[in-house]
Amino acid sequence: MSAKTEILRNIREALGATKEAPVPQREYRQTLALSTEARIELFTDRLRDYNATVYRAASIPDTIARALTNRGKTSLIIPPGLPPEWLPAGFRFLPDTGLDYNTIDASEGALTACTAAIALTGTIILSHAAHEGRRALSLIPDYHLCLVRAEQIVDSVPEGIRALAPHRTRPITTISGPSATADIEMIRVKGVHGPRTLDVMILGA
Repeated sequence: MSAKTEILRNIREALGATKEAPVPQREYRQTLALSTEARIELFTDRLRDYNATVYRAASIPDTIARALTNRGKTSLIIPPGLPPEWLPAGFRFLPDTGLDYNTIDASEGALTACTAAIALTGTIILSHAAHEGRRALSLIPDYHLCLVRAEQIVDSVPEGIRALAPHRTRPITTISGPSATADIEMIRVKGVHGPRTLDVMILGA
């Protein structure tokens, strides 16, 4: 008999015979039942509260070009699986085929897609598939431009968790606005745990 088994046996004997009570099912609201447009508007509102810039994309390459021009960017690192037809001419896009961390850190930023997004919390979820890239792309550069398809936006956190079910074995990164933290003196510092600047482009809206 192992020590663990003996300890548990002693506890059961000390407590006496008890009947396990069934755990009641928790009833809580799992969806807001929003329309597609209302869901996008809520998601956009939350992102702007976090000081992220949001673009609604009629043309993907044109909107990417506008975002980069507004930020004064000329080149970005991209995941190897990002669709090439999304990329506008006149800019340099460097695929991450095993770039070292110093190269990523010295870059002007990264462009990725995502797995899902949550309207209620303004959260973007990456499962780091081929079109999202490895975690280093969303954590090291100072600028992140993330592409979110309208159909990827769900109402609530429970729906967001369910959306991750097909990707349960992948690493997950959640993003709620640009990286920021505050120390014990309540001095807010940006860019500590991720990009200082976040732009989000909503596709098919």
